[in-house]
Amino acid sequence: MSSFEKDEWRTVKNIEKEKMHARKTAAKTLRKDVRINIRLSSSDIFNIKQIAAYEGLPYQTLIASVLHKYAAGHLDPK
Repeated sequence: MSSFEKDEWRTVKNIEKEKMHARKTAAKTLRKDVRINIRLSSSDIFNIKQIAAYEGLPYQTLIASVLHKYAAGHLDPK
C-alpha cells in the first residue's frame, strides 16, 4: 500500500496485450495433463487434509499447488 501511496505505480502500456499474455501463461501453468499416483503415510494425509480445510481448498489441490511451487523454485528445499 505504501508503494501505491508514494505514487510508484505506473500504467502498463498496451494493457490488453499484457492481459492476453497473462491469460495464456496462466492457462499453460494451470493445465493439468499428467496423472500420477503416489503413496503417502496416513498421518501426512491427515495433516494435509487439515491444512487444506483451514485454507478452504480440496486437499489434492493443495498438494498440486505445493508441488508446483516447489518445481517452479518458489519453495526452498530444506
